[in-house]
Amino acid sequence: MQGGVTSARHTALGLAAAALVLAADQASKWWVRDVLDLEALGTVAILPVLNFTMVWNRGVTFGLLNTLGVWGGPILVAGALVVVVALGIWLRKAQRRLVAVALGGIAGGAVGNVIDRLRFGAVVDFIHAHAWGWSWYVFNVADAAIVCGVAALLLDGMRTPPSGRGLAGADGQS
Repeated sequence: MQGGVTSARHTALGLAAAALVLAADQASKWWVRDVLDLEALGTVAILPVLNFTMVWNRGVTFGLLNTLGVWGGPILVAGALVVVVALGIWLRKAQRRLVAVALGGIAGGAVGNVIDRLRFGAVVDFIHAHAWGWSWYVFNVADAAIVCGVAALLLDGMRTPPSGRGLAGADGQS
């Protein structure tokens, strides 16, 4: 019974992470669009290494698949929703807190970007980091959560399991 209780707790933790990421993502996008009016301003310097720059991303990460045309939005929305369902199935089986939070962060970020695509036909990106001549792609809170979630899953997958335990963390401990 312990495994079921632990899994339920991890599922709840992952859902809370998804809700937190989704709320932070949508609130930040609302603020830059409707309060700051970044679309009219274009770019605002925040720090010497950070600007808010308004970009409408019709593709996926780094603007990939930006040229899919009229079917691009629906294809990307459908693909993202399939991924969110798969993440939900994985989340229900999560045996470690880190995995649950990572899955929730990825799912919350994916849903945040889907909401943008459905509302605006594109994703609102606005965070632009740059330093020493280097410039990163403009991104948003959802993108950051997705990247951090994937990185956490990769790190978790590389960890050496304690002896007598498989990678799934059979005893439910993190």
